[in-house]
Formats: sequence, structure tokens, C-alpha cells
Amino acid sequence: MDIIEADEDYSDAVLAGQRWEGRSFLRCDFTEADLRGLVTSGCTFTECKFDRTDLGDSSHTAAAFRSCRFDRAVLAAAAFRSSTLLGSVFVECGLRTVLLEETDLTLVGLSGALLRKAALRGLRLREANLEGADLRDADLRDADLTGARLRAAKFEGADLRGARLGADGLVAADLRGARIDVDTAIAFAAAHGLRVD
Repeated sequence: MDIIEADEDYSDAVLAGQRWEGRSFLRCDFTEADLRGLVTSGCTFTECKFDRTDLGDSSHTAAAFRSCRFDRAVLAAAAFRSSTLLGSVFVECGLRTVLLEETDLTLVGLSGALLRKAALRGLRLREANLEGADLRDADLRDADLTGARLRAAKFEGADLRGARLGADGLVAADLRGARIDVDTAIAFAAAHGLRVD
């Protein structure tokens, strides 16, 4: 039986370099905690706060961060592999050096995020909030952006070949200068009321 740590206060805790396996946290507060180099495997974090938390060089495998808040968290060189960040919100976090492999970003809040040149290939970003995000030169090949909120998101130089975008996203996003495939070009034209014969 999994032990769930609920409503625990880890704010300002120094937990750098630790290894956690199979632990579950519910509504825990990690505000300003030092979690540099933390290694987690099979851990679950639900509705936890990571405000100004240092997660630099941390590594998370088969982890679940569900509806968590990362407000000005340090994520330099953090890695998420085969994990989910479902419904989590990132505010003013540096995300350019974060490694995301086979990670689900469904419903993630990344409004205004700086993701220029980010490697997001093949990731699931369904219904994510990317309004005003800087995705210039990002690798989004084969990414699933279905239902994502893309108003004023910048995609200049981004590679969107094979990516799935809904009609709303094709209209709302600034796709000037992005690389797209023929299917996306046809969908873009249809979303803008053009007839393709």
C-alpha cells in the first residue's frame, strides 16, 4: 500500500541530491525548497506548490505532477522522462534547458512561457494554454496541439511538420515563418476560409 504524504510543509527544506522512489505527495508545499539534483522514480505529486523551488539538475522518471504550481521555480537542466505534468501551471519559469521525453503536457498552463528553441518533438500538448508563449525555432514535429490555446503564440522558425493543430489554433497563433507540411497548409487555408480546389 502506497503511503501518501498529505498537506506536509517542506518549504525552505534542503533535500538536494536525494533519491525518492514510489512516494506520493498530496497538497504539499515545497516553496523555496532546495531540491537540486533530486532523483525521483514512480513518484506522484498532486496539487503541490513549487514556488521559487530549486529543481535544477533534478531528474524525474515515470513521475506524475498533477495540477501542481511552479511559480518562478528554477528548472535549469531538469529532466522529465515518461512522466506527466497534467494540468500543472508554470509561471515565469526558465524552461529552455528542461528535457522532456515522452512526457504528457495535457492541460498544462504555459501562458507567456519562453520556449524558444525548445525540444518538444512528439509531445502531447492537448488543450495546453500556450497563449503568448515564445515558441520561435522550437522543434514541435509530430506534437499534438489539439485544442491548445495559441492566441498570440509566436512560432517563427518553429518546425511544425506532422504536428496536429485544431482550427482555432491555426487562426489564433502567429505562424509566420513556421515550417509546416502540406496537410497543415491545407488545414490552415480552410481555417482562414480559403477554398482549396
